Amino acid sequence: MRTMHARAKRLYPRIPASLATFAAAALLAGCSLVPPAPVPEIEVPARFRQAAAEGIDNGSWKPAEPAEHAARGEWWKLFGDAQLDALIEQARRDSPTLASAAARVRQARALAGVARADRVPRIDAGIGAQRGRSSPASLGLKDGADVSPQSLYRAPLSISWELDLFGRIAANVEAAGQDANAAQAAYRSVDLVLLADIAQTWFALRETDAETGVLRETVALRSENVRLLQARYDAGDIGEIDLARARAELAVTQSEAAGLERTRAALEHALAVLTGRAPGNVEIAAAPLATDLVLPVVPPGLPSALLERRPDVVAAQHAMLAANARIGVAKAAFFPALPLTGALGYESGELSNLFQWSTRTWLIGGLLSMPIFDGGRNRANLERSEAALEQSVADYRNSVLQAFAEVEDSLAGLRVLSTQAARQAEARAASERALQLADARYRNGYTSYFEVIDAQRALLAAQRAETQIRGARAGATVALIRALGGGWEGAYSPVAQR
Repeated sequence: MRTMHARAKRLYPRIPASLATFAAAALLAGCSLVPPAPVPEIEVPARFRQAAAEGIDNGSWKPAEPAEHAARGEWWKLFGDAQLDALIEQARRDSPTLASAAARVRQARALAGVARADRVPRIDAGIGAQRGRSSPASLGLKDGADVSPQSLYRAPLSISWELDLFGRIAANVEAAGQDANAAQAAYRSVDLVLLADIAQTWFALRETDAETGVLRETVALRSENVRLLQARYDAGDIGEIDLARARAELAVTQSEAAGLERTRAALEHALAVLTGRAPGNVEIAAAPLATDLVLPVVPPGLPSALLERRPDVVAAQHAMLAANARIGVAKAAFFPALPLTGALGYESGELSNLFQWSTRTWLIGGLLSMPIFDGGRNRANLERSEAALEQSVADYRNSVLQAFAEVEDSLAGLRVLSTQAARQAEARAASERALQLADARYRNGYTSYFEVIDAQRALLAAQRAETQIRGARAGATVALIRALGGGWEGAYSPVAQR
């Protein structure tokens, strides 16, 4: 700093010493104590292992680059479900979860604006009057001296500005800006999670409707069986045990169907809350999950691209950069600060003379201050900032690893569910054939009704399992889209189930 002061004197020899100090300080303005941005050590795989196991091409590896502003696309429309589209639009209009996240973004942006305001001078204007009487002692007079009251009218204009000697203001602006970016990314994450929750809940509801349809068909079939067995029992052709077992199986199936009604009500209420409506005012018509539902094939892309697109990873990255900038703020507290102040205006004892040129007044000055002893406050604040950075780095690494795990889990789930669907279709077909054979054997008197009941029970279990797997595949597809950070325009092509 002495070198800068000497340089200012050489350049401006006629400037008073105080102004030379200000010039030297101005040359120092803009120095930054913010450390380089941290680069967390993360093991980024070249491709997703589960995608490679399924034979999906990831493309060529490339380094990750920020792309949080890239268009995600209306991925939910890939399922071709108009009712789902309507629920999504309703949520985007009325969801309190999204409204809360949007408010947090506005707060963060406002705080960033407050921080940026410190870069420019602050100017305040005012006008006022005061009347008072000083004591004789304060004027150097004897006690009891006659002192007249005085009036003072003022119209001041004050200016204040702090030179950013060591980048404290710039670092604070950077931190606030990164906080705003993190809030924006967090909003995208909330939006993605909300829409994915709606889609998964919707498919769970449709799966429940389809499973309820299977049970109702089974109830109708078993009710008919009970009627026929009752007639045969009345005619003395069969014993009561066959009739009792048929009635028991009917009651069990009716009970299971009633249980699904409770599950459906809970899913309907969940959809109402997710879309910002009161559960009591929402009634969703039954829409069974189609057996020929077409699901989009989602390309997982590259792991490096995941770091670009996952909004929660982007939010963690911005939070890390904000914590890094606050280290610069904490370090700047150890160095001098130079606030400049100035004032000009008018002061007069008579209101009529307030704006006369002769009543003008002005003041300009600055105070270079530096902490000498603060009881360790600044040191503790720096340690806190450094610890906050370490925490944000760990949180970022955890977000990345969690993102990789979610994609791998979703890919593995889809691969396994695809195999399960094929095997379960075979099991359902075999169960149908077994029931046909058991029913024929029973009607020809080769076996008891127990064999028919077992075959019916096996077929019902196979049909329900097939329906559940179909719903699970739809939910897993949504989970993969969510894990990848959303959809891309034109990146998907609906194809038949594999």
